[in-house]
Amino acid sequence: MIMKSLPSKALIIKINLVFLACFLIAYAAILLKPSTYVYHEYATFLVRCSLRECHHKGEEGIKMKAVLEEKMVMNEAKTEKKMVLKREKPSFLNKMGRGMKIGMVNMEGEDVTEWKVHGQIIKIKFEKVSNLFEWKDLFPEWIDEEEEMDGTECPEIPMPNFNNYRNNMDMIVVKLPCKYPQEGWGRDVYRLQVNLVAANLAVKRGIKRNMKLIFLSKCRPMVDMFRCEELKKKEGDWWYYEPNMDKLAQKVSLPIGSCMLALPLWGKEINEVYDISKIESSTKVATREAYATVLHSSETYVCGAITLAQSLLRTGTKRDLILLLDNSISESKRDALIKAGWKLRFIKRIRNPRAEKNTYNEYNYSKFRLWQLTDYDKIIFIDADIIVLRNIDLLFHFPQMTATGNDASIFNSGIMVIEPSNCTFKMFMQRTKEIISYNGGDQGFLNEVFVWWHRLPRRVNFLKNFWSNNSNEVSLKNQLFGADPPKVYSIHYLGLKPWVCYRDYDCNWDIGDQRVYASDVAHKTWWKLHDSMDESLQKFCRLTKQRKIELEWDRKLAGKIGFKDEHWRINVTDPRRFT
Repeated sequence: MIMKSLPSKALIIKINLVFLACFLIAYAAILLKPSTYVYHEYATFLVRCSLRECHHKGEEGIKMKAVLEEKMVMNEAKTEKKMVLKREKPSFLNKMGRGMKIGMVNMEGEDVTEWKVHGQIIKIKFEKVSNLFEWKDLFPEWIDEEEEMDGTECPEIPMPNFNNYRNNMDMIVVKLPCKYPQEGWGRDVYRLQVNLVAANLAVKRGIKRNMKLIFLSKCRPMVDMFRCEELKKKEGDWWYYEPNMDKLAQKVSLPIGSCMLALPLWGKEINEVYDISKIESSTKVATREAYATVLHSSETYVCGAITLAQSLLRTGTKRDLILLLDNSISESKRDALIKAGWKLRFIKRIRNPRAEKNTYNEYNYSKFRLWQLTDYDKIIFIDADIIVLRNIDLLFHFPQMTATGNDASIFNSGIMVIEPSNCTFKMFMQRTKEIISYNGGDQGFLNEVFVWWHRLPRRVNFLKNFWSNNSNEVSLKNQLFGADPPKVYSIHYLGLKPWVCYRDYDCNWDIGDQRVYASDVAHKTWWKLHDSMDESLQKFCRLTKQRKIELEWDRKLAGKIGFKDEHWRINVTDPRRFT
């Protein structure tokens, strides 16, 4: 009988030690490799660090490794043999003469030898913005407006060393990146960078001298910077502009995104009024300015428009009040609107081609008619569900598009500074079927056209909502809604409007999905303004028979659900209930 020999204890220990060593080596390799999550968590900072050639303790390994990797990729790209594209220059160039100094921006890969007959070619050098840089870094959903923590700051976009190009160029030729029709193509940081390089070069030359800007791109140059009416010629993918240098200089002086306020309305103390002399001295005051709102398709917002006009006049403004309306508004209500302070302009409403029939947004593209008010240089548009509590004439010193933030990188169109232009209006009409509005309305459309906008403080257009619905938010907002003298410049009444509720309480409390808009304090502020109006205007805020039925039905349902705030139990004393 043959017996198997057993391994010794020493051999077993050696084998276990080998396996343990292999496991520790593999585990260490995994730990030392920087994760994708960590890398992207510091992506914005990486951009800034690479620009400033800085490093920070504790994060140096990950960040500097990423910067070095990016530089290696750039160096490898430089060593590749580039294809030079010979492209026919635009014919309108022949009428511009010779002996010019021509700055070339981002024209690598283009054969520009034919341009030399027109003058001296100057290649503009700048570092391309990092691929890690995202649009949300420039247009964050929230910023620390009150400077309660660290204040606000924008990441840097690389620009040329402008001191190297102070030789009075006569023309700037720019090749713009264009990712159309990719989703989100308009919010390409590289596209913004090249537009900003061109704009800054033009402004550095001096605002009192004309400048020719020629763009090469399938996409239109950013209308946020280069206005529609400044386009002089278009030939294939060539665009020739002669910008208004005063307007362009103002725009490039503002923050590069909504990551900083374009207008700090107050100092450290909330009641400290901002010194407007700095803004007034840096901008030319337009002589033709107006506030405007729009009514169409229904008389539902007539009461709101009347109250808005009265609120504006109480702030002491001397600007015109312009109301665009269609024939859905009856003659008696037109007379009341005039008495309230509006100058009426009749319009033909514009249908939203993507809206379904008889929906609330079917004709909300009528707001585009504002751009046809070309007898004015500047318009501040205000929705008819807003009341203005403090003078906002200062906003006329800001360019199109200036507004408050809404969600993500989106501005709220409830209050916005616009510059009327028939050319811009025609552009809107040409793109109504092309542009997809994120919310199906005019706000979504305008946000796809004016992607580069300037942030006003939220107190200019203070939204009546309580999204987080925590006690701190409710307490702070209600304090602002009810402050006397007012601390907010306007209140934007989202949800059910005050004039379609009983004056006793905010009827948003009675409907489950509307309760985020409910505030009895803001409700009371609106009714205080209403009661200060002439009685002949107040009667246009009466409740219809149908609306009274709806209010009672909502109160009954709220009682069945048993909302704990028990607003549905409040004894209604509103005299309109019986009128």
